[in-house]
Amino acid sequence: MRAKWGTRWAAALVAVVAVAGCGTAEKPARHDARLPGVPEVRAKRDLPELPLDAYEVSRRDAEREETATLRLTQRCMRSHGFRDFPLHWRKRPNLAVTLTATAISTSLYGPLDLDRARRLGYGVDVGELEEARKRHSKGRVITWDEYEVLYAGGLAEGGSKAGGRTVPKGGCSTWSSRRLRADVKDEQHMYGYVTQRRAALDKAVAKDLRMRRALGIWADCVVDKGFKRYASPEAAFWDKAWGRGDDGRTTLTRRERDTAVADIACKREHNTAGVWWAVAAEKQRRDISRHQASYDAVRADLDRVRAAVRRALGE
Repeated sequence: MRAKWGTRWAAALVAVVAVAGCGTAEKPARHDARLPGVPEVRAKRDLPELPLDAYEVSRRDAEREETATLRLTQRCMRSHGFRDFPLHWRKRPNLAVTLTATAISTSLYGPLDLDRARRLGYGVDVGELEEARKRHSKGRVITWDEYEVLYAGGLAEGGSKAGGRTVPKGGCSTWSSRRLRADVKDEQHMYGYVTQRRAALDKAVAKDLRMRRALGIWADCVVDKGFKRYASPEAAFWDKAWGRGDDGRTTLTRRERDTAVADIACKREHNTAGVWWAVAAEKQRRDISRHQASYDAVRADLDRVRAAVRRALGE
């Protein structure tokens, strides 16, 4: 993904700071967060791309790399005598924990889907989890013989053969992934650097006076609607009162659903997520300019992986 934000954002954010510094005893006007340069955000789709997105693996990148890995793995397995080895296969994994963790991940500005809040409060949609499990469970279950070559399980390192050919170290699965990253200069930096920088910047956003003020306005709004005061929408999401289970489902009380609806209604009324985006974008652009060489190294390695994926896919 690519972000294309001009210098107009900086001017707009200066204006936000000016408003924040002129507080009075009265509650802030609702248009405070609707200054030029702060996007109007009512739903997830309204959030523009952020500068750091250009230095991370996009969903499309991940899907293409997965497809390329599967094709290389299939090619490797067939070269070792498993002529009918499928493109899609599985080991009967337990995906419940991973999928649930994905489903309940959140952010400082919390959920934005009002219809979902009315139905599920702060809980997950079990139907969506089941659909995800089905998508991740397609393909036939591999045999033990296939497993041994796929992961080099039970095979001695070096010299082990299958189909008359030496099995690569780590098996065909490791070989295919390693081949896509053969030209990468620093894999750990490629996958870890931006994640670490984003985490640090997210903390800085939460402490920013503009964001704190926006969260205060949001919290006042939620209280005015008759609900508990929370430090942030994220804190409301994780309130232990909702009785969230290991599968991500909550007890779905009337108060939970009504709180979730009030939470999102207040974010829409005061454009809380829009302020979050504007502050986050400013801090990310500044961080990139300060550490340009490190970010460029990440992007160069990502481009090397993309090139390897294109070759694997015959493009």
